[in-house]
Formats: sequence, C-alpha cells, structure tokens
Amino acid sequence: MIKYILSILSFFILNKSIGQTVIEEIFLPREINETSGLEFFGNNFITHNDSGGLPVLYEFNQKGKLLDKFEIKACGENDDWEDITYDGEFIYVSNTGNNFGKRKNLSIIILNPKKKFKCLGSINIQYNSQKSFDRRSKHPFDAESLASTSEELILFSKNRESYSTELYFIPKTPGSYNLSSPKSLPVGSLITGADYNESLNTIALVGYNSEGDQFLYKVNNFDSKNLNKISFIRYILPIKNAQIEAIKIINKSTFWITSEDEGVGYPRLFKIKI
Repeated sequence: MIKYILSILSFFILNKSIGQTVIEEIFLPREINETSGLEFFGNNFITHNDSGGLPVLYEFNQKGKLLDKFEIKACGENDDWEDITYDGEFIYVSNTGNNFGKRKNLSIIILNPKKKFKCLGSINIQYNSQKSFDRRSKHPFDAESLASTSEELILFSKNRESYSTELYFIPKTPGSYNLSSPKSLPVGSLITGADYNESLNTIALVGYNSEGDQFLYKVNNFDSKNLNKISFIRYILPIKNAQIEAIKIINKSTFWITSEDEGVGYPRLFKIKI
C-alpha cells in the first residue's frame, strides 16, 4: 500500500491510493437519477433528488427496489436539496445547493419521520463572509453535505475556489442564522456528502475532483471542541463514470455511497470496504 503524509498547518492527511474494494454495485431506479442524499430508514434507505426535483423523499431497499414516496408539504420547494441526515428524532434536509453563489434562500428543513415526514419548520442560513450574490462559477458558498451530532448540525461547504471544505456548526432549532466557519479542511476536492456516526465518533465525507477521481475521507475521534487537531485519511475510490453524492457509515471500514446517473444509464448504490 502506498502511503504518504502531508502536514498542512495543524492538519495531517494520509492518502491511501490502493486497497479499496467495491463489495456491491446496485443500479437504482431512474426516478432517483439525481440522488443527492442518503439516510437509513429502518432496514431500507431514503433519498431525494437535487436541483429542480420534486419535494419528495424516496424509500428503497438494499436491492435497489423503490418502495415508497413521501411528498413533503408546507416546507417550500426543492430549490436544490443536497443532503439528508437523521438524529434519531428528526430528519434534516439541506436545501443549500448554490452552484452559482446567487441564492438568498438557503435553508435546512426539519421533518418528523414518525408523522409522515411532517414539516416542523426551517433553519434559514446566510454566510457572514458573502458580500456579493452575482452569478459566478467559482466561489465558496455552495454546500452539499450535512451531518448531525447529538448537539448540532454540521454543514460542509463545496468550495469551488480552493477545493477545501469549510465546517459550519448550526443549531437544530428553527430560525435564521448567520454562519461563520471556525475550520477549513484542505481536502483537495469538491465535497458532496457527509455522515457522522456517534458510536464510532467518526465523520465520513465523499467528493470528487475535476479529473473525475472519486474520494472518501474518514475523520476519526472527531472533537468539535478541538478542531485544530482534526486529522483525516483520504481514500481514492475505484469507481469510474460516477459522481458520488452521498455516504452512510456501516462500520469503521464499510460504507454505503450513492452516485448520480453519469453516463451509465442509472444512478447507483455501492457498498465500499476500505
């Protein structure tokens, strides 16, 4: 196994370029061809489409069969739903996709899965550092990845300027919040999905670069009170013709990830072993 260590300020990045295995590859229904988030739902999964999709959650099983659909009412449109997370009580969907940096209605919606995904309100966000809302392709104000801890939500940016990801910590209470990031991670890619597993105290991220390489990042021993000590391992995934958009942690070495339809005809669900 090829390894090298980079020290960037207080970060330590271990790159593992070989040794990752695709255990399963499952084709998903075309109805969720823009699958952009992934969460466990009992023994199954729920997902959603992103920009321009309907405000609907889709349930499917591990064989890729679509089982049910849940229309989300009274929570606004799917402007650009990008990720979904569940904290054991409520589901949070990040309506935070912002490809061109011009959106002024970024939000995270709160749903009650025990009451047919009833909308409980919205967390409206703005970035303190954003002064211009002019349309442009390179900017740091896109975010496609959301994770939940017992205390708060963590939004990860998709920084098209620096290929870093900024962490934003957000209360779970409906309201309006101005966000500043206390930490940026030099991931070297565009981050598109996140998950946090409390029992493992582990964060997992996925992303890709302009060459089409797909990556998985693992942050062990995550401590939001000691961000200067964050370290992560980057794994290069052996997946082609894909755009990885979401991740769920199974255990410390196994993950579910999904990809949009990228020239293969169908979106896909993968089980990955590292």
